[in-house]
Amino acid sequence: MPLAVLFSVITVGFAAIAVWTAEAARWPIAVAAGALAAWMATLAWSALRKTRA
Repeated sequence: MPLAVLFSVITVGFAAIAVWTAEAARWPIAVAAGALAAWMATLAWSALRKTRA
C-alpha cells in the first residue's frame, strides 16, 4: 500500500506541473509532465491492484 500512495502523490505532482506549465504556455514541459503523470498513474494502479489481490 505505501508504494501505491507514493506513486499516487508523484502522479498528482506531475499533473499539477503539467497544468501550471500549460497555463504558462510552456508546451514542451507540459507535454512531458503530462506523459510522466500518465506513466506514474499506471504504476500507481498496478501497485494498488497488487495490494488488493
